[in-house]
Amino acid sequence: MRCVFAGTPEVALPSLNALAASGHELVGVVTRPDAPSGRGRRLVASPVAQRAEELGVPVLKPDHPRDPGFQEQLRALAPEVCPVVAYGALLPQSALDIPEHGWVNLHFSLLPAYRGAAPVQRAIWEGEEITGATTFRIVKELDAGPTFGLMTQMVHPDDTAGSLLAKLAEGGAGLLVATLDGIAEGALVAREQPTDGISYAAKITPEDARITWSQPAAGIERQIRACTPAPGAWTLLDGERFKVGPVQLTEEELAPGTLEVRKSEVLVGTGSVAVRLGLVRPFGKKEMAAADWSRGARVGSGVRFGA
Repeated sequence: MRCVFAGTPEVALPSLNALAASGHELVGVVTRPDAPSGRGRRLVASPVAQRAEELGVPVLKPDHPRDPGFQEQLRALAPEVCPVVAYGALLPQSALDIPEHGWVNLHFSLLPAYRGAAPVQRAIWEGEEITGATTFRIVKELDAGPTFGLMTQMVHPDDTAGSLLAKLAEGGAGLLVATLDGIAEGALVAREQPTDGISYAAKITPEDARITWSQPAAGIERQIRACTPAPGAWTLLDGERFKVGPVQLTEEELAPGTLEVRKSEVLVGTGSVAVRLGLVRPFGKKEMAAADWSRGARVGSGVRFGA
């Protein structure tokens, strides 16, 4: 089929590469406009735009997909289907109606669970042991369209949002291409999503990522993994933000937020058992091991986070 792929961040690249290597004809790419990046705030093309240019594929960067000029360009490309991975903008019905087989989205949850912007992060935060990815036809309602196929993925105890998303992006790329194959052959029929089990995964804000040390350790441990690498879990130390990477639960007890500094490890108290800090990032500094930070900053036991 003639395809116009829509996507923006790095997580969309496995699907773009799989589509380019498939038997389908990639005739264009839609992505978000260039955005400021780095200290100089220089405009930088999205990872999908950069890869599309390497592939020699026309790139469309509309401010919004409702723009008449963009829709005219899309019609000129005559796509039969538009596969989508993390494009980053809502699609109006006038755009959805252009390709004969619609827009087929790869979403990183087992729909109808975790519809929305942060399905992987919320699945980790909620302690799910199994998650996955689903392909579905986009409709106006959020992630509510009929589904074509799914893949499942175990959530390992040490998975962060970054590592789990990478696995789903790689596995989901094959699912997306297989879905397009099935549509082209007329062998795949979309099924309406069940009405039971619907949940929503709202975007995680920096304020959501602040650690409340009086909460039980297991919940804090999941929160930190869900917020890694972005936006990054954090606490306060001497009034400055102090970022915290994944931690390990111990069997010891300390007052919530209180540090115990040892020769080769740093523990922090929670509402249940203490946790062992892994990598930390003090304000204005690079990421480092907690033990190295405590030695360099000459932090002693009894110091408290969150004050």
